[in-house]
Amino acid sequence: MGAAVAVAYSAVSDHLERVVALDYDETASSTDVVPLVTAGIVLGLLGIVTISVVSGLMYAAVPAVLQEAVLGRPVAFSTVWRRAWARVVPVIGAVILTSLVAIVPVLLVMVAFFGLAVSLLTMDGGSGAAVALSLGVVGALATGPLAVWLWIKVCLAPAAVVFEGQGPVAALRRSAQLVKGDWWRIFGITLLAGLMAAVAGYLVQIPFSFLGLFPGILGTASLDEDPSTAAVVVAMSGYLVATLLGMTVSQIISTTFPQLVTGLLYVDRRIRTENLGPVLAEAAGVPPQGFPHQGPVPPPYAAGTPQW
Repeated sequence: MGAAVAVAYSAVSDHLERVVALDYDETASSTDVVPLVTAGIVLGLLGIVTISVVSGLMYAAVPAVLQEAVLGRPVAFSTVWRRAWARVVPVIGAVILTSLVAIVPVLLVMVAFFGLAVSLLTMDGGSGAAVALSLGVVGALATGPLAVWLWIKVCLAPAAVVFEGQGPVAALRRSAQLVKGDWWRIFGITLLAGLMAAVAGYLVQIPFSFLGLFPGILGTASLDEDPSTAAVVVAMSGYLVATLLGMTVSQIISTTFPQLVTGLLYVDRRIRTENLGPVLAEAAGVPPQGFPHQGPVPPPYAAGTPQW
């Protein structure tokens, strides 16, 4: 992504210099604006694709690592990469569907509240504003719990894609099945994991921000009175690099840890409800006779039951 930004900047640097050098009362020419907008759109699309692929690999790699660790096997990078890459497309689909399941009903309810508020404002501009604000608060209070409830119901879908080889839609149904009867416990653990990851990511990012201040101060002190855009970018490169490194490490922590917890919750729910112990023992090469049946669901090695 950094190489793409460098290529884009080298291609439109002249246009950017001319646009930045304009006075407040001057209008940029279309010959300068169009290349800048085009480069921005291309970088935006490339960024979306890159983030989607990287996120999909992360969502697939964490359960793949956990699957080997639960079985007591050594975790090899080649094995994890092969399994994660093979499931990256279904995992991306599951993540997108998970987000849509939580967001779309909320958006529909909010649109309904917004339409009602606009109608009230049209009828009475004085008291309608207060009513519209009240409806907005009520809409947020009504849709927030719905979004959280739906999100927890389908939060195990990416793990189901990797562990069981499910498709995105089947993984959502599988997640809802596993979460059933244990929603509050999963909600509490997921919330705590998210808060811990957010705090850890923030604390990790602080030293990088302080380290980036020194090269940034030294670089800006050497600038002329009327520096060019390229000179400003070069002067701030140290700060930008340090900030980017801090954001990367922070993002890795704040994203990976919750997914690890989610994968453990998936394994926990299957152990509690589907007597996963014998299957784990068989997969690890241990005789399963020592594992008693723990739940009302038939053993996972029965016909028609999801496999490990």
